[in-house]
Amino acid sequence: MKLPALAVSLMLSFAPAHAAAPWNAPAKPFVWENATVYFLLTDRFNNGNPANDLAYGRANDAAKLRGFMGGDFAGITARIKEGYFTELGVTALWITPPVEQIHAATDEGTGKSYGFHGYWARDFTAIDANLGTEEDFKTLVDTAHAHGIRVLLDVVMNHTGPVTGSDPVWPADWVRTGPTCTYKNTRTTIECTLVKNLPDILTDSNKAVALPPMLVAKWKREGRYEREVQELDAFFKRTGYPRAPRYYLMKWHADWVRKYGIDGFRADTVKHTEPGLWKDLKKVASQAFEDWKKANPSKKLGDLPFYMTAEVYGYEIKHGRAYDLGGKTVDYPAQGFDSVINFAIKRDAVDSYEKLFSEYSVALQGPMKGSSVLNYLSSHDDGEPYDASRQRPYESANKLLLAPGAAQIYYGDETARLLNVKGAEGDAKLRSFMNWDELASNAQRGLNRVRDVREHWAKLGLFRQAHPAVGAGVHRMIQHHPYVFKRTYEKGDVVDRVVVALDLPQDKPTAIPVTGVFMDGQTVRDWYSNTRAVVKGGKVQFETRNKVVLIGQE
Repeated sequence: MKLPALAVSLMLSFAPAHAAAPWNAPAKPFVWENATVYFLLTDRFNNGNPANDLAYGRANDAAKLRGFMGGDFAGITARIKEGYFTELGVTALWITPPVEQIHAATDEGTGKSYGFHGYWARDFTAIDANLGTEEDFKTLVDTAHAHGIRVLLDVVMNHTGPVTGSDPVWPADWVRTGPTCTYKNTRTTIECTLVKNLPDILTDSNKAVALPPMLVAKWKREGRYEREVQELDAFFKRTGYPRAPRYYLMKWHADWVRKYGIDGFRADTVKHTEPGLWKDLKKVASQAFEDWKKANPSKKLGDLPFYMTAEVYGYEIKHGRAYDLGGKTVDYPAQGFDSVINFAIKRDAVDSYEKLFSEYSVALQGPMKGSSVLNYLSSHDDGEPYDASRQRPYESANKLLLAPGAAQIYYGDETARLLNVKGAEGDAKLRSFMNWDELASNAQRGLNRVRDVREHWAKLGLFRQAHPAVGAGVHRMIQHHPYVFKRTYEKGDVVDRVVVALDLPQDKPTAIPVTGVFMDGQTVRDWYSNTRAVVKGGKVQFETRNKVVLIGQE
């Protein structure tokens, strides 16, 4: 799955002209409510080091798209250095769990499957050798920070990896192996295993437990047993927490923050754990983040606190801060989360721009005030993504990147990567290797060319990056047809205003009303065409014929 050197060269040669040297963004602060988060499966993104493609005796014998395919930390780092994410206006990378996975494969009824995705942990304290080394991971995070990009780590507090012949079950005082969840109420959503043979960590237990014998033996072989035990002893002494399973995991997850400077967590399977544990994790991780910033003042990206977003499966923005967890109402933002992943936008995106944008703005400025959502249109485990056939990539970009709230680009959204791969079963269909070859060759996808699609996403992404008002501001429609709206953001001494016009006629330039946002005589910029114009009579007209105009103050 490696991209040939020639293909890489072609891709870079044909990169959009505007992307090679992006405009200097206005001096606006980064805010998580306006973040553009690029979510990628490390193993599926880019192969920077073929020498680590198969570790621990793994083989190329998995069912289609269910084995390791070579993506690694070095591959992500290479794309950061090339400017791939900078060109898209990406402000944060969300990477799947980097921890060591079960070594063997399982058979889920869809053929052999390996833990390429990162959610089948074997050792929460070690890097999976298929993805690289600790030094590779450090280089990735440092490189991202050097390019102004924050890093979100996917963390799993709910379960370990499946049991195989060489990957034994953790001790009974650490995990339960049944029953499977039935979702009839809170108990049957939390005190259960998600699926058969996926041991559920006893996050409800306060009983002190010893280290699993498997980890003890492993750490002794690796020569780090004494150090790990000393660190655990110090952690439990400092915090006063009982030596219960969930607190071991909190210490281990926070270590990634303290050592590498991870900026935030995306918390996996949140509804399947006791809500209160996340507040403790936020406390432990926040202290680790502050420790790292003090030790690395030249590497930190500002002084924002540690960030956490929650994957509460089925959560929709309309729920606000009151989610029904099987008869128990939970306010997840009050449990340490700064945002919740919004599962509704893939359905809401069928509505008009105005219905989508206005309803989201009302929710975020009302019931969700003080928190936010992370919107997505496709993901690694959503079998019903918006525009699965990639026939409406421009509309998808408009609705995702211009919707109020933070935005999550799933790798390949911007290049129309296929989400329904023939021969693959279940969620594997969503997890093909990044389509670098199609980007290099400017392949046709329906009526669109891949490079043209990416350029459209990049223009919206750079506009969004420069203007916190896009995702964090208050939305108001200015005009029905052609559709024009404004967003305004005010916090402290930071003020930002933008005007956006969509679905404009292309046979002639169109005057855009901007009264109440920009004053007559003011020069403004259209970020879509990179042209400027002066406001006259409450309107501004750019001598271009694009369907999209993105207006910000010069």
